[in-house]
Amino acid sequence: MSKVETGSNISVHYVGLLEDGTKFDSSHDRGETLTFSVGQGQTIAGFENAVVGMSKGESKTVTLTADQAYGPVNPEATQTIPLTSFPEEVTLSEGVTVVGQNEAGQQMMAKVITLTDTDATLDFNHPLAGKDLTFEIELVEIN
Repeated sequence: MSKVETGSNISVHYVGLLEDGTKFDSSHDRGETLTFSVGQGQTIAGFENAVVGMSKGESKTVTLTADQAYGPVNPEATQTIPLTSFPEEVTLSEGVTVVGQNEAGQQMMAKVITLTDTDATLDFNHPLAGKDLTFEIELVEIN
């Protein structure tokens, strides 16, 4: 029976859980597996490392520290932007996630952490940065 190794193309079902057991993501909820090539950086490093050595049909539960997942919270990943930089149709409020583009045209997401009459301070950290995550993984296919 073959096992997952670097370069394998695989499909998995998974459930992602926070430390308190709250589900933050699930391939089952979307009704489709996650398919990727191991070792190509298409998923977080800890997830890729966890599937290496698994066989088709095997399931496992792994807990990843923040540095194996989305990294630590970077306090420098905040930026204060004048409200005039936002399109008029955008309604901002604290706690809301906004989507925009950087100078290179790449999509960026940020959470509004403070709002004044003139500026919005945005947090560009990934929402799961600084969190330890648990994944229940089932290897569905190895190609």
